[in-house]
Amino acid sequence: MTATAQDHALLELRGIVYKYGAISALRDVDLSVRKGEAVCVIGPNGAGKTTLARVAGGLYRPAKGEVLIGGEPLPRSPHDVVVRGIGSVLEGRHLFVEQTVTTNLELGCYRSGLDKATVEQRLEKIMTLFPVLRERAHQRTSTMSGGEQQMVAIGRALMAEPQILILDEPSMGLAPKITGEVFDALASLREGGLSILLIEQNAPLAFELADRGYLMRQGAVVVEGSIDELTHDDVVRSAYLGA
Repeated sequence: MTATAQDHALLELRGIVYKYGAISALRDVDLSVRKGEAVCVIGPNGAGKTTLARVAGGLYRPAKGEVLIGGEPLPRSPHDVVVRGIGSVLEGRHLFVEQTVTTNLELGCYRSGLDKATVEQRLEKIMTLFPVLRERAHQRTSTMSGGEQQMVAIGRALMAEPQILILDEPSMGLAPKITGEVFDALASLREGGLSILLIEQNAPLAFELADRGYLMRQGAVVVEGSIDELTHDDVVRSAYLGA
C-alpha cells in the first residue's frame, strides 16, 4: 500500500455511541478505513459488530459521535450514502429472492440514472468477478445456494461502484470452497483499489485479507493494530488463533 493510501482516511467513526433503549451496543468507538486498504473487525457474538457495520453504512444513526466519509459528515438519506460511495452487504443478504440474479444486480444502481450501456458494462464486471452468476443470470435467487446468494449480494453493492465496501459476516453459513471463492474475489477488489471494512468472526480468514484490524468486546474496541500486531497479541492469539 502506498504512503498516500496510508495517510488518507476515507471512512472515520469518531466516539460512536449507539443504544438499544437503555442497553449500550457501542461505547465510544473510534475506527478508520484509509483509502485503498482493508480493515477487519473481529469479536464474539454480542460484541456490537453488526451494529457497527450498520452505523458505518448509514443505516443506524448514533446517539453520540460522528461518521465521516472523505472528511465530510455521512448523509442522512440511504440513497445519498450510496451516492457518496458506501456499499453495504448486510448479514442475511436481504435479496429480492423471487427476482432473477440480473434483476437483483440491476437494483444496485436503479437510482443512479445510468444509461443501459453503462449498466450492462457494470453487470459484465460483476459476472467476470463471479462467473457462476453469468450461468445463473436468469435464475431466481431463491433457488440458489447460500454462497451464490452471497455473491449476488456483493455484486449488487458493487453495481453502484462504491469507494468502500462494508461486509457483515460474509462467510457465515458458507461451505469452505465457496468461502474461498468469495474471499478471492474480495482480495481481487482490494488489489484493484477498493477499500473494505470487513466484519468477520473467522479471524484467520479476515487476517488474510486485511491490512489492519480491531477486536471488539461488549461494544468497545479493546485491541487494534496492524495484522502483524494482532497476530502477536496474546488476547487475540488465545481467543481467535488457537495459540
